[in-house]
Amino acid sequence: MGTNEIISRFFKKNYNININNSNKFKIKTSSKEIQQGDVFIAIRTGNNYIEEAFLKGASLVVYDGKNIAIEKTLKNKTLYVNDSIQFLQKIAKYYRENLNTKIIGITGSNGKTTTKDILYYILKTKYKVKKTIGNLNNHIGVPITILDLETDDEVLVLEMGMSGYGEISLLSEIANIDYGIITNIGDSHILYLKNRENVFKAKSEILPYIKENLVINGDDPFLKQLNGKKIGIYNKENIYAENIKMDNNTMNFDLYIENIKYSATTNLIGEHNLYNIMVAIAMALEFEIDIYSILEAIKNLEISNMRYEKIQKENILYINDAYNASPISMKYAINTFSNIYNDKYKIMILGDMLELGEDSKKMHESVLDNINDINCNEVYLFGEEMKYLYNKHKLNKKIYFFSKKEEISDKLNNINKEVVVLLKGSRGMKLEEIIELGGK
Repeated sequence: MGTNEIISRFFKKNYNININNSNKFKIKTSSKEIQQGDVFIAIRTGNNYIEEAFLKGASLVVYDGKNIAIEKTLKNKTLYVNDSIQFLQKIAKYYRENLNTKIIGITGSNGKTTTKDILYYILKTKYKVKKTIGNLNNHIGVPITILDLETDDEVLVLEMGMSGYGEISLLSEIANIDYGIITNIGDSHILYLKNRENVFKAKSEILPYIKENLVINGDDPFLKQLNGKKIGIYNKENIYAENIKMDNNTMNFDLYIENIKYSATTNLIGEHNLYNIMVAIAMALEFEIDIYSILEAIKNLEISNMRYEKIQKENILYINDAYNASPISMKYAINTFSNIYNDKYKIMILGDMLELGEDSKKMHESVLDNINDINCNEVYLFGEEMKYLYNKHKLNKKIYFFSKKEEISDKLNNINKEVVVLLKGSRGMKLEEIIELGGK
C-alpha cells in the first residue's frame, strides 16, 4: 500500500472524506511548501494562510481556527478540528502503524543530533534510511518527520527532544519505536525538572515502547543501572574504547566489541564524540552491518552545522560549537579544545548556558574549575550568566568579560597572528554572529 492510499484511507475511515489519490500528494504544515494536490494542516498561525494554500493547489485544508471564514465553494475541501496539532499527531500515528519501517528513537541530554547524524551515515551504507531533519524533534516535528517517510524506507533515525514529563512518552507512542538510544543524563532540562534524577525519569519514558534493544552509555551513573547494550570509555562494557589519541583533525582509538579489538580512526574529535560514535556503532551492529564497513564509514563522518564546525576567516580559524550548551557539553568542548591546536594562539569564547534554573550560578562557575589547567591563551566570556564565572576568575589576566558581540569581534580583529577560536554557548546566545561580524 502506497503513501497516498494510506492517507486517503485515514480520511475516509475517520471523516468520510474522499481524497483523489491518483496523483502523488504530501501532508504539509507550511503553506509555502504546498504543491498541487497536497493536504495542508494549518497549525497555530497557519490558520492565517488557508487562502494561500488553496491558491497553491491544496486539495484539502485541515484547520482549527474558530473564526476562520471559508468561502462556500471551498467548504467541501476543508476539515475543521478542535486541535490541529493533535490531528497531526493522530494522522502520523496512523501512517506509522501502516509502515514496515524500523524506527530508532534517540533521546538524552546531549549528543542526540550528532549521534543521529553518525548512525544515519553508517546505516545508509546498507539501507534506505531517513533521519530527523534539523530540530524537528518535538511534538510537532516528530509527526512531520514520520509523515515524510516513504513506504519503502527501511529505517528512520528519529531524534526525540523534551523539556518535561510526558513528552518522550508521547513521541515514542506516535512513532511506535522499535529501538532506543539514551545518550546521557545531564542538566539541559534542569529549569523545568529541577534535578538530574527527574531528567532520568523523563528520559526513561522511552523504555516501555522499545520492542527490540536499547543502547546506552554505561559510563553514565544513571544509565548504567538499565538493561541494554552498553558502551563506555571508563568502564569495559559490551563496546568500549582505549588508547585514545587525537590531533587537530583526527581521533584514533582501539575499539573493543565483546572483547575483540579493532583499530579505529575518525575525523571527529573529542571524548564526547567518541561516546556518540560508539553508541552509533552499537546500534549499527543491531542492524547487522559488517564491522569493517562501520570502521570505514566513521573515517569521514558528516554531521550537522555548529557541532565543532571549522570556519576559516582571514587569520582566524573558528571552531563553531555554538548550537547549544549545558555544563556537560561545555566541559567536553573545553577539554577537547585544550588538547588541540597547541601550536597556535588559542581563544575560547564562552556564552551563557540557559535554562539552568536556581543552580545557574554554581553551574556556570563550575565549567572552569582551574583556568590555568586549560591550554588556552585567552578566555572571552559573554552574557549575564557568564558574569558568575568571570567574577570567580577576574583576577586572572587571560580572562575577559564582554557585554557586546561587536566588542569581541573588534578585539579579535586586532590580533595579528594565526588564531584558533572556540565558540560555545546556548542557542539563544547566537555566538555564531561573532563570525559574521568578523573580517578586517
